[in-house]
Amino acid sequence: MARPRKPLLSRDRIVETAGALVDAEGLAALSTRRLAAELGVSGPSLYNHFRTKDEILDAVADAVSAKIDLSMFAEDDPRDWRTALHDWAVSYRAALADHPHIVPVLAQGPGRRPAGLRVADAVFGAMVRAGWPPAQATYIGALMRYFVTGSALGSFARGFVDDETAYDPAEYPHLGQAHLLAERRRQVDEGAFETGLRALLDGLAAQYAARVTGSRDASAAAEG
Repeated sequence: MARPRKPLLSRDRIVETAGALVDAEGLAALSTRRLAAELGVSGPSLYNHFRTKDEILDAVADAVSAKIDLSMFAEDDPRDWRTALHDWAVSYRAALADHPHIVPVLAQGPGRRPAGLRVADAVFGAMVRAGWPPAQATYIGALMRYFVTGSALGSFARGFVDDETAYDPAEYPHLGQAHLLAERRRQVDEGAFETGLRALLDGLAAQYAARVTGSRDASAAAEG
């Protein structure tokens, strides 16, 4: 029996092709008709695996979430909560930076997506084990998602043109070097992310220290 010329259709193949299309052309480029054409199949055959285009987008988003490193949140990992959050945020941003067009979908939250839920579960569990109250652990998870997804939604450096005549010093006296930002995009964007991340973690560490000190003072007062 002759082998089929094209690989058999599968969920993985649909997700991989849809992800490549979104990466190359953005969310607006994805339609079931276009995706079927890319796969070399009829449109209705997609519905044997996904009911709607939104389900396909969810699967593409979840495939990106699955690339985020969660090893630092394992119970036997020696990293403290601050280092774990830092290393996770770096991995989180890297995954999103590789697939920027899917970030608006990821920013809506995990919904029912398995990999996205594993991320939320790992962060919350690690923060509670570290001594954060559940409510604060929830806030930290939300805060980190806001920060990382926000940083991946666009490029500050790319927002400036590389034309040195574009920024009249008479009108913008402090933007004399702004035209150089575009060519240094990666350095600027990664530097800004790291600066913000460290400031955020410094603030959380101060809150954590104050909470620990307050608990010790309260215990000492009770014993006294």
